[in-house]
Amino acid sequence: MDIRQIEAHLSDSKSKQQLKAIAQLREFEAEVAVPLLLSVRQDADFLVRSFVAMGLGKQLTADSFSALLEMVKFDRDSNVRAEAANSLSMFGRVSASHLVQVFIQDENWLVRRSILGALADLNASEELFEVCLSGVVGDDETVRESSIDGFGLLAQTSYQAAALKQLLSRVDDPRVRVRMRVALALRAFDVEEAHLALSRLREDDDHRVVGAALEGSVAN
Repeated sequence: MDIRQIEAHLSDSKSKQQLKAIAQLREFEAEVAVPLLLSVRQDADFLVRSFVAMGLGKQLTADSFSALLEMVKFDRDSNVRAEAANSLSMFGRVSASHLVQVFIQDENWLVRRSILGALADLNASEELFEVCLSGVVGDDETVRESSIDGFGLLAQTSYQAAALKQLLSRVDDPRVRVRMRVALALRAFDVEEAHLALSRLREDDDHRVVGAALEGSVAN
């Protein structure tokens, strides 16, 4: 598909044609692709905007970074914001502080889980710890569990002690799924406190927690 065909498809009223054109822009240099992507970033179809966010993540320019920041903060659809967060992380560590800010401000579970995963992939320990602290006390169960998992990823980092403290404080949490995730996360910590906590969890009243704790003890 040449550039004229792409431009025509981007102007098409059918989103299927637009999506094809956006996908084709991956084959073009940033100076061509980015302006065309930006021309449809406010399309009415959330799927088109999601593809735009994805495309911008493959074009690492100042304009695409700026556009993704705007999309991750202000787009009305959580799917688009989540995709924009993923694409923003393609810029590396420079995106980490922005992702933290979005996590704090955006309470949508999909956006928050995308940011947790992105920061983990970036090995951004400080920022990951910060969002985990926020997410673990939130109302959404999936974000809470992902935040506990995030603490486990901080073993062998400068945030190991702080992350372990958070996990140990939840060994007796009344929620079964929290104790399960804590048990699984503790397997990453080869220290006495973690071993003792896993021993306690192997005596838990719920068999699912016991199973998670046993898995953790085998890993250690």
